[in-house]
Amino acid sequence: MIQKIFGWLLLLAGVAIIFYSLYASFNIFTGANPAPEIFSRASLEEKETILITEKSHDIEAQMEQIIGEQLKGILPFGSLPTLLDLTAWSIFAGILIFSGAQIAGLGIKLLKS
Repeated sequence: MIQKIFGWLLLLAGVAIIFYSLYASFNIFTGANPAPEIFSRASLEEKETILITEKSHDIEAQMEQIIGEQLKGILPFGSLPTLLDLTAWSIFAGILIFSGAQIAGLGIKLLKS
């Protein structure tokens, strides 16, 4: 009897973990909640201001500045950390779903026996 109760608890816990990760992912990808900030944007902004204030008469430095300005037009500033944050959350949500499925599987095995 205790085995059946424990099986039901594991099954419910696994399903709850799966539904929580799906619900949280849905909220993040629809914009209701922000993604957890893992990759810092502040350090990128500091580097940006250093590059702008730093004046160099070197042709190499001028070329790097021109290429940097062109890249800003193609890839908006701050989009890379956001993309990395969303990728990290997707990996974490995948791990949560997998672990929830394993826990629910253990619960089902206990219920069958």
